[in-house]
Amino acid sequence: MRINKYIAQSGYCSRRKADELVVEGRVKVNGKVITMLGFEIRKKDKVTIDDKIIRSDKLEYFRFYKPTGYITTKSDEKNRKTIYDIIPKEYHHLNPVGRLDKDSSGLIILTNDGNLTYELTHPSIKVAKTYIVRIDGRLKNHELELLNKGIEIEKGKVAYCDWMVLEEKKDETLFEIVLYQGLNRQIRKMFEFLGYNVVSLKRIRHGNIELAGLKKGQIKAIKPRQIKELKSYLEKIRDYT
Repeated sequence: MRINKYIAQSGYCSRRKADELVVEGRVKVNGKVITMLGFEIRKKDKVTIDDKIIRSDKLEYFRFYKPTGYITTKSDEKNRKTIYDIIPKEYHHLNPVGRLDKDSSGLIILTNDGNLTYELTHPSIKVAKTYIVRIDGRLKNHELELLNKGIEIEKGKVAYCDWMVLEEKKDETLFEIVLYQGLNRQIRKMFEFLGYNVVSLKRIRHGNIELAGLKKGQIKAIKPRQIKELKSYLEKIRDYT
């Protein structure tokens, strides 16, 4: 197995980042620095990055329904509750693909596949993420157009989305929102710019992986067929970018 694939399968980082680590001289095999890209690893070899042992594990893929009130990280300096406080310990070696803020709920993909994580989160690979969003008002036509055209939520950061109104009442609107970016708190900031508050936000789909069938706090393995379809989906996206 090539060194970059070995490192990616450990969940440490993507293959591309692994190549960078090799070039930087931070990777050792059996105590010797490896600088050759494509170096082949044998089963008995000991691989370290910055002198920390790296193990290439069997690739695992799970769906997790994040409830509100938890942040998407393994630890927190402010001692806030994290998703790993409710995820069983046997899954603590898995890493989240992207994040959902504390007040949001819904689908999180958990995996030790660093290469897949890179492709699902890198800004150059525009993977669709779908959310159900409830806001405290009704947008005017020109405001709806701005969601498509783009809103500068921070200096130099323009956010946009696809949307569909699912339900509209006098004082609130239920949207289906599709993002192709990964900007921090993007949906909330877009609506705040327009003068509306997000009442609830739930991710229901990431690529072709769906939340449906999960209860809050539940974790469930993703079927191999779905992972194969996801990787095929990512290949098609790369062909058009």
